[in-house]
Amino acid sequence: MPKIYDNIEHHLTKGLNETLEVSHRTDFCVGYFNLRGWKEVAEKIDSLQGVTLAEGEEEVHRICRLLVGMQKLPVDILREYFYRDEDHIFDQAEASKLKKRLAQEFKDQLTIGAPTEHDEIALRKLSRQMKEKKVVVKLHLRYPLHAKLYLAFSNDKRVPVVGFLGSSNLTLAGLSKQGELNIDVLEQDAANKLALWFNDRWLDRWCIDITQELIEIIDNSWAADRLLSPYHIYLKIVYHLSQEARAGLNDYSLPKVFQRDLLVFQQMAVKIAAKKLDNRDGVLIGDVVGLGKTITACALAKMFEEMNFFSTLIICPPNLKPMWKEYIVKYDLKAETCSIGEVQKKLPELKRFRIVIIDESHNLRNDEGSRYRAIKSYLDENESKVILLSATPYNKSYVDLSNQLRLFISDEKDLGISPERYISEIGGQVQFMAKHTETFIRSIKAFERSEYADDWRELMRLYMVRRTRSFIKANYGVTDATTGKVGLKFPDGHFEPFPERVPKKVEYEFDPNDPKDQYAKLYTKTVVETIEHMTLPRYGLKKYLETNPTIRATKDEEVIMQNLSRAGKRLMGFCRTNLFKRLESSGYSFLLSLSRHILRNYVFVYAIQNKLPLPIGKNISQNLDDYLEDTDTDQNGNQENYLKLILKPEMYLTQAEKLYKDFESPAYRNRFDWIRSQFFSSSLQQTLIGDGEDIIKILNIGKDWNAEQDRQLNALHRLLTVTHKDEKVIVFTQFADTAWYLTEQLKKRGMKSIECVTGDHENPSALAHRFSPISNQHPEIVQMKQDLRVLISTDVLSEGQNLQDAHIILNYDLPWAIIRLIQRAGRIDRIGQKAEKILCYSFFPEDGIEEIIKLRKRLTNRIRQNAEVVGSDETFFDGDPINIMDLYNEKGGILDEDERDTEVDLTSYAYQIWKNALDINPSLNKTIPDLPNVCYATKHNTSEPEHEGVILYSRTSDENDMLVWLDDKGKTITQSQRAILDAAQCSTDTEAKYKLPNHHELVKKGIDFIREEEKNTGGSLGKKTGVKFRTYTRLKNFCEDNEGTLFVNEQLKKAVDDIFKYPMKDFARDTINRQMKAGISDEELSSLVISLREEDKLCIVDPDEHPFKEPQIICSLGLTNS
Repeated sequence: MPKIYDNIEHHLTKGLNETLEVSHRTDFCVGYFNLRGWKEVAEKIDSLQGVTLAEGEEEVHRICRLLVGMQKLPVDILREYFYRDEDHIFDQAEASKLKKRLAQEFKDQLTIGAPTEHDEIALRKLSRQMKEKKVVVKLHLRYPLHAKLYLAFSNDKRVPVVGFLGSSNLTLAGLSKQGELNIDVLEQDAANKLALWFNDRWLDRWCIDITQELIEIIDNSWAADRLLSPYHIYLKIVYHLSQEARAGLNDYSLPKVFQRDLLVFQQMAVKIAAKKLDNRDGVLIGDVVGLGKTITACALAKMFEEMNFFSTLIICPPNLKPMWKEYIVKYDLKAETCSIGEVQKKLPELKRFRIVIIDESHNLRNDEGSRYRAIKSYLDENESKVILLSATPYNKSYVDLSNQLRLFISDEKDLGISPERYISEIGGQVQFMAKHTETFIRSIKAFERSEYADDWRELMRLYMVRRTRSFIKANYGVTDATTGKVGLKFPDGHFEPFPERVPKKVEYEFDPNDPKDQYAKLYTKTVVETIEHMTLPRYGLKKYLETNPTIRATKDEEVIMQNLSRAGKRLMGFCRTNLFKRLESSGYSFLLSLSRHILRNYVFVYAIQNKLPLPIGKNISQNLDDYLEDTDTDQNGNQENYLKLILKPEMYLTQAEKLYKDFESPAYRNRFDWIRSQFFSSSLQQTLIGDGEDIIKILNIGKDWNAEQDRQLNALHRLLTVTHKDEKVIVFTQFADTAWYLTEQLKKRGMKSIECVTGDHENPSALAHRFSPISNQHPEIVQMKQDLRVLISTDVLSEGQNLQDAHIILNYDLPWAIIRLIQRAGRIDRIGQKAEKILCYSFFPEDGIEEIIKLRKRLTNRIRQNAEVVGSDETFFDGDPINIMDLYNEKGGILDEDERDTEVDLTSYAYQIWKNALDINPSLNKTIPDLPNVCYATKHNTSEPEHEGVILYSRTSDENDMLVWLDDKGKTITQSQRAILDAAQCSTDTEAKYKLPNHHELVKKGIDFIREEEKNTGGSLGKKTGVKFRTYTRLKNFCEDNEGTLFVNEQLKKAVDDIFKYPMKDFARDTINRQMKAGISDEELSSLVISLREEDKLCIVDPDEHPFKEPQIICSLGLTNS
């Protein structure tokens, strides 16, 4: 009686292996052959002796012959059945084509799923057995062969041939896992006929040997018995991470005019940005100052203009409009400009522009501003592609970045990635969903929850192109053969070196012990303590509101009173600190600011005494940056007559009356909110007068200010007229008052070709062109002798201006953050700077530097100790503080870029590694792409701390790259792509090590982790307004409110779980939506979803309906400490 092998009661693997133990050779004929399934019989094949057989006219020694018959998919067979050509003749060309396709399918088998130690051993054994001719594999190509036959030949005289016939393929599932139906064939007549049948097909003309191809497939796969170079795995990671950059460089061609005008690294930026703009509708070009973001954006706009006939709108600060108009004319762009200040009025009337460039996009960090809303509304309505330009896209909060991106990314958009570091820190995705019930886990709003740099690097990898000067120098710099200096070679062939930034000091006399020293007077303890103890009631008006006013507020006044609490104590802190910053800038500016402050106080006093409304600065809390920017926020155009050093309160009151009447005039009235003074208590007037009297004491100390005795001004004059008497110099100051003061005094001393530019100037670009005509391509200014030698400027020229005709900067006053000095140096350290050194001067008192350091330290401590100054979550100094002693000692390198703050975008970084490797060894361009997926190597661990483990690189079904670093226990170390790429870094001579014993096990854990993440994130709730989100939140709340009652049962909990995990079916969506519109109750809704689930109409849970594609393992790199 035949024995049935169904893999339930009797397993075919066991029966076949027991038979092979007493056999000397075997023949297998299967429809499908899984290379990894070979491990089920590999051991027994080695013990077979084999025999010599006649195959046609040839005699060969055979141990195992394997015939594979199915070269077509079932769907192809069905299609062929209905559409077959009766006269079709099978030929050599078709046979070669099928062989090639089948070889590729065998190759693809080894890239599916995670590798295992057992698979690796079995595959290596199969390769060896084929090399030793123990196993020969042929493809039956004449027609699809779906037979499953296993024959074992022995010397048993009674049963020399044993056959197994049925449904099992030579796969793990067919031999042991899934239910099958097979029988053994022991009757010898039948067994011999099966052997004859097999032999006929084995000897068929169109039965082609594929043994050598399979050997090569295994030996070139992850299972190969050799150590792969870690450097090759590192480059494979880099190759895939740079895919978008490589695609951009291949897919886009630059307009001819820009091929002439752009340097190589700029051309690359355009093409990489083009790919991002095409794929994601927006890109942020964030190259540091001076690398040509403007011309890069022009080239990008021109590319899309030529490809798609798109026109461009350029939104920019008003001072940059002239520059942009010049670029539009120069490159014949189909473009218009719009000042940032015009957007509310102009955008609603504008035609549709498919490309919108937003220059200095960091100015749109606040998504509550009216300008922001106007721009976003225009972009949404016109579905424009957006190019953001900013050298400093990040200020104090990561939300600065997201708000810029949200100009073109909707809050509900699926980004394909999530803030993994944050999610991990709070305990996983379930905790994220519980904590942020209304936030889609793969949205930009989800990233706003994260304060981890790793998460934001991952997000910006998708949207930003950013390179630093040091990155360009390292990767695109050319060494001049004559001088040995590193620089850039321009398209016309000329060479310009990268200049060295040299910090230098200018000292002026300062005697803190001299009572007549007008500077020393203002640095006394009395002055500092007076400012610290000022009450500043105008910045805390909420405190002075009457509890029970005798008059009723209008609606406008109610809004004003509500808004009084918004800024309050924070503004007080900014006001005090701003006064100290002015003291450092110039005694003149400091005294002038104090005088203005008293005058504004007395405007309020005048209004209170005459029962008039108080003029309150509009949107003070929203425009908080005005108190931080280097502008004189208290200055109004017609205040000059009133801003003198008045020393008597009654005179301030007289001037305040005139100023108040000006404020009431039509020209100024709308600049203020007005609220009746009767709403405030009498203590407001008393405090205003008290502050004013204290400040007048300071004015009395500095009342004899004399510009001729201004030692810092005198030092500046000497520098400009003696040290650098014939060279162009730009002088930076934080305050307009200081800029005007310096310009006026230097002109009085006879200096020519000097001008001042501040935020009040109508056209700062015009003065920038006069100061730097060559770099701005206006040689006619020089010819007409209208160029400037000295330009005194606030940081109004910090955005987008070319000033590199000069190579000397003077910092008349020092900002509090080193980044500000670095940025100022970047104004002249730009592409096109011909000087070898950039001189960066800073002013210091000869003997009073300790007083400045002491003052700054005192203020820093006060700010840290007292959260009311800037708020506990704010950073006032905006970056690392300046080390004044380093500047004073002219320490080299301190004005170079800080790579921590100027990180290159990951795509550009990875591409540059790839490009540099190819420059050294071009053959890698074939070697690395040819490396099969799932390949691995191991190197010595150089990371800190020394975590042994595995770096896994995979790609999800959504084409998202996933890098995971696991320790030797399988725990995730990090998912930061930059950190992992740095940990994987190695060189051509990095030694290959033997893999960790649990390498494959760790890879499997990594892929399981990624798979689970993909599945879970796939079950997102979507938009807040969507049916799925509303259904889930209503039922979740219903379950929580009714837990333990009859209303909440297991069926309902499972239905709610399904809604969260799986996509909702269209039928369920439509049904529930109709019922919700009809006002269905929570109880009725719970019954409805239970019913829909029972009828299988609720969610797509069947994998066939909603197939989940497994993540693809690209490669892995082991890190060993041995």
